[in-house]
Amino acid sequence: MQYRKLGKTGFEISEISLGTWQVGGKWGDDFSHETAEKILHTAVDSGINFIDTADVYGNGESEKAVGKFVKSRSERLFVATKCGRQLNPHVNQAYQPAVLRKFVEDSLTNMGLETLDLIQLHCPPTEVYYRPEIFELFDRLKDEGKILNLGISVEKVEEALKGIEYDNVTSVQIIFNVFRQRPAELFFEQAKKKDIGVIVRVPLASGLLTGKFSKTSTFTAGDHRNFNRNGEHFDKGETFSGIDYETGLAAVDELKALFPEETNLATIALRWILQHDVVSTVIPGASRPEQVLSNLEVFNIPDLSSEQVASINQVYQKSIKPLVHHLW
Repeated sequence: MQYRKLGKTGFEISEISLGTWQVGGKWGDDFSHETAEKILHTAVDSGINFIDTADVYGNGESEKAVGKFVKSRSERLFVATKCGRQLNPHVNQAYQPAVLRKFVEDSLTNMGLETLDLIQLHCPPTEVYYRPEIFELFDRLKDEGKILNLGISVEKVEEALKGIEYDNVTSVQIIFNVFRQRPAELFFEQAKKKDIGVIVRVPLASGLLTGKFSKTSTFTAGDHRNFNRNGEHFDKGETFSGIDYETGLAAVDELKALFPEETNLATIALRWILQHDVVSTVIPGASRPEQVLSNLEVFNIPDLSSEQVASINQVYQKSIKPLVHHLW
């Protein structure tokens, strides 16, 4: 395992970490604490020391599993969670300091922790980033010892750029992968300038970039890859990075042709991300322990050559960019 600094938090965290959206099992299945515990132990035994969760994952069960697990280990593990998505309707007006304070305190109770290493606003509406009183709350929570750092999880580059104008924002969690390249433009430049930690989520485009899906692949009723392809329930960009499924499959076939000897395309996709030095960590999810180990195979391959990177980017330029680049 290799480690990088998470911006001005000063945390030294694993290059590949763990996202826990589906840590209790496959999307749509009942949450399994047994499965979660196995995945978490596999991750930390492999050198992962940064775990990202949220109060809405598994209706709070993910936070409970992470908190219990962290207290069972002796290593220094960094825990990040998120708040805001419990709001229903999830609109700008619903974001109020008192409500967010309660979410943070509920997360501490859920996990049985006294302090959160990192609390992140969970993809709030764009208008929230223009309300200083929301960000000021987290200074008070820090003074009270309830949090160490504030971060933001965003859908759009615009939100990331606005969010890092607040001095107390230390990290940005953003979708970035072979099929979502816009963050590498202005945002990465500004993040580096301001020493912002960059946490990359959806690195495999909801599994598309593993190369294991086909036109006949099916997803369960409770899986967002089945019910959110057109953004019916939350931002479309969270599902297959907003790419039409069959368009994505065709682009994946082009990538496979570039690496005919590579049986696990995910390692190529993860290596491509890690070759951007502004990235602090990548947080692929896992619904079983084997997926954690599969993602860590990225450390068994060398850096991609400049020619390989150019070929990958050409697939994006030709097949993906015209469809999605302007959207997020």
